[in-house]
Amino acid sequence: MSPTPATGGNGPTGPAVPLATATPKAKMSKRQKAKLSRGIQYAILILIAVVIALVADWPTLIDSFGRVDIAVDMFPEVITGALKNTVIFTALGFVLGLAIALVVALMRLSSVGVYRWLATIYIEFFRGLPALVVFLVMGFGLPVAFPGFLLPQLVIIMIALGLVSSAYMAETIRAGIQAVPKGQVEAARSLGMSSSRAMITIVLPQAMRIILPPLTNELILLTKDSSLAYILGSSVDGRELAALGRAEIVNTANLTPFIVIAVCYLIITIPLSYLSRVLERKYGSAEPGAK
Repeated sequence: MSPTPATGGNGPTGPAVPLATATPKAKMSKRQKAKLSRGIQYAILILIAVVIALVADWPTLIDSFGRVDIAVDMFPEVITGALKNTVIFTALGFVLGLAIALVVALMRLSSVGVYRWLATIYIEFFRGLPALVVFLVMGFGLPVAFPGFLLPQLVIIMIALGLVSSAYMAETIRAGIQAVPKGQVEAARSLGMSSSRAMITIVLPQAMRIILPPLTNELILLTKDSSLAYILGSSVDGRELAALGRAEIVNTANLTPFIVIAVCYLIITIPLSYLSRVLERKYGSAEPGAK
């Protein structure tokens, strides 16, 4: 009887021969995983867009938000009147707010305790108040508290926006001043400069390079806050974008003016956003005090 050939194990006839060789499972690289993840996300977004497109009542949406005839009737008033007034209100409020913020920031950094306390109270007070409350107090509270004390509406809007923005800009300016290396001030003082002259000629120019991007963002926020001016009421010539949009919606019983007003705000804010990114790339990564 002949011996049976070995099919596994270490038998007397020789070394074992494996029955089968296991094939290792291929692993995905990080790039492949990232590509798969992006593909899944794109597929989900496309699916959501398709569902919205199928579910939405397009005739009603177009009739409610896309009436071309109503949009055309708003021109050129929306540009020559409301958009221009919004820019004016924002610019005046920003200039006043920046001037107040600079003074408050210097008081916040002062060695005199009373100045620091006053600046801290001012900043916390106006940062804690909603902008709507400031507009209401300036527009309706002051005439009640001080009978006969009436300010032009443009001045009221400018002061309200200036007070709202100054508290935020003061903290931005303070942080920018503190980011300037102390060695710059010490070098200026060693050359015989006074503290005030060193602050004006050495520290503030360098701090402005640091705070330009956040100040631009504050200008964008102030543009949107200017829409609160409508609660004060205004003449036809003095209406800003929000007031014009509200009046047009009442007159037309349609929501198309919302779209027109939104586009007008974007005309202001998108260039400012781009400017902020440019300034951040140019100055944001620079070392404080670097030339």
